[in-house]
Amino acid sequence: MNVPWKKYMKVGLVQFMAFPQVLKGEGPVLETLEKVLTDDFFDVVEITTIKDSGVRAQAKKMLASSKMTVTYGSQPVQLVNKLNLNSFEGVERHRALEMCKACVDEAYEMGAIGVAFLSGADPGPDRRKEATDVLVDSLSQICAYASSKGAIKVVLETFDQDIDKKALIGPNADAVALSEKIRQKHSNFGLMLDLSHIPLQHESTERALKVARQHLVHAHMGNCIMRDKSHPAYGDNHPRFGIPGGENDVSQVVEYIRVLMQIGYLNDKNPPILSFEVKPMADESSEIVIANAKRTLREAWEQV
Repeated sequence: MNVPWKKYMKVGLVQFMAFPQVLKGEGPVLETLEKVLTDDFFDVVEITTIKDSGVRAQAKKMLASSKMTVTYGSQPVQLVNKLNLNSFEGVERHRALEMCKACVDEAYEMGAIGVAFLSGADPGPDRRKEATDVLVDSLSQICAYASSKGAIKVVLETFDQDIDKKALIGPNADAVALSEKIRQKHSNFGLMLDLSHIPLQHESTERALKVARQHLVHAHMGNCIMRDKSHPAYGDNHPRFGIPGGENDVSQVVEYIRVLMQIGYLNDKNPPILSFEVKPMADESSEIVIANAKRTLREAWEQV
């Protein structure tokens, strides 16, 4: 396209994936955050928990000075702590709810406009309906808690059900059915889809996005490897675009953007978030992988 993409989207970066050393809320949080905030390619930064209160206070000041939109990902907290919002065990689900509510607290503290979660483990076809009912209740509680504190979106990201994360949600049609139930009482809820996950969900980009179109409030773009189980980035590990054996490169990003525009998600009236979720492999530089993502978007946008 001949118009700038900034007219249609706010391009973001998932900090804790691009710099995985901070994923657990420790490490060079401020140093890596500064790298994102001083890069005017990005309008959005997606953060996660920051354990040290002093570091968190410094990060909050940096974010406030940056003029960037901030969102918060609870997924690392859930995965590291094995939190299951659709657990059938009362004690386990209570622990998950309390820690997820603490993530909402931190998201508010940091000025985030949204806080994202993922579902717990898929229990298998015999108990999926029961687990989904439990998840609806858990997310409804989180939505009510978030609303009691102020204006913030509660977002559920969809994942694979049988390859890596093996999450309950799961297929995007199931996500929409769940979202419809929650939105009956909670208008602050929506879905996040990720180009990285769509191949792992055995869905096409067009089908996934068109199914979720009325519930989509946040979008990611990245890559995955699903055909070579011996590859170190196999599964849901967000390798760079164009990696040998990967599923996504420029042509897939072109299609993703085109469909996002067709369904009205990308628009020039209220440009939404479209963030890169990319992760360097053990022998790669974060900065080079981020530059790869930028080049991919530039090339894709010319073809949209």
